Amino acid sequence: MKNIKTYLQQHASDILNDIKRLVLAESPSHDKTAVDACGRVLEDIFRQRLGVQAEIDEQVHYGNHRKFTLGNDGPQTTLIGHFDTVWDKGVLTLREEDGKLYGPGILDMKSGLVQAIWAVRALQQLNLLGHQRIVFLCNSDEELGSPSSREWIETHARGSAQVLVVEPAVAGSGALKVARKGTGHYEITLHGLAAHAGNNPEEGASAIQEMAQHILYLNSLNAPERGTTVNVGIANGGSRFNVVADRAYLGIDTRVTSQEEAASLHEAISQLRPYDPRITLQVSGGQGRPPMRQTPAARTLLTRAQHVAEALGFTVAGESVGGGSDGNFTAALGLPTLDGLGATGSGIHAKHEHINIADVPLRAALVAGIIAEGGNHDAIPR
Repeated sequence: MKNIKTYLQQHASDILNDIKRLVLAESPSHDKTAVDACGRVLEDIFRQRLGVQAEIDEQVHYGNHRKFTLGNDGPQTTLIGHFDTVWDKGVLTLREEDGKLYGPGILDMKSGLVQAIWAVRALQQLNLLGHQRIVFLCNSDEELGSPSSREWIETHARGSAQVLVVEPAVAGSGALKVARKGTGHYEITLHGLAAHAGNNPEEGASAIQEMAQHILYLNSLNAPERGTTVNVGIANGGSRFNVVADRAYLGIDTRVTSQEEAASLHEAISQLRPYDPRITLQVSGGQGRPPMRQTPAARTLLTRAQHVAEALGFTVAGESVGGGSDGNFTAALGLPTLDGLGATGSGIHAKHEHINIADVPLRAALVAGIIAEGGNHDAIPR
């Protein structure tokens, strides 16, 4: 482990330059042109650092996904990371201040991707890669819920001895993520009857009044004791002050810790009916990512990571978090999955999004060590 750590520390400036290059290739999820341009920058970094070419999964509406493979035999380690971001172009700039590097998507999660590339490069250069197959799955739509990449990820990750997700570490503690909630998104559209608010309001059917009643019901579905949250994040409707509202809209986020709870919540939301029979109501959406639950095999993988961290001179814990990632998909397949192996920092999806520069080589060394140790095992018990 000492050689790995030393190598990556010696190349800290090169790693940081690659991070900056990828961050400057801004890639908002909905902008296919920009995301594909970022993907080409990512390809170039892979060619330069690992000497591998991309297998491209072409997409029509989203950015193209990219798979990179090293080795043909042995146990497979799959590394997962996305290169799309939540930031529209030009909203944030790249800047360095007080040992922190700020920029759009730098923490979530372009730095994690670059760290993983350098982790494998270190193993290559030090002849520590061993007899194993390394597969990088880099997708372009994770911030949208991975609508076009879920099946692609599941297909190429099947059979993996270990899945390492280089999403950011837990903010503050630097912990790894061993469990995540499942996520869902729903949309409710309501159509009422417009009428003059002064002359004949009784002839109208207010979609906003109907919406308010549904918001109260949806809020009642929260069950924090079971880890279930229902958040009405968008609510709008109406057209004029003096018109009974003939339309309204709700956007809803759900989080659950079990598939049973997901099914119960889906039934409760999908079977909503109007309180006012003159209102029409449509519900769309559903549960997207399944919960990521820690299995015995995943606990073994966490223990391996903790042993590697100790050999590198630090400690790392495992924590459960509320957000979802593509690791939810691989965990649901029964694959040993460990998340949060990317950069340390804070401000995910916030304007102060940043990474801690000093931690970059060490976090890359952690990934390298886990891969190297995985190559010494035929498979992790399942």
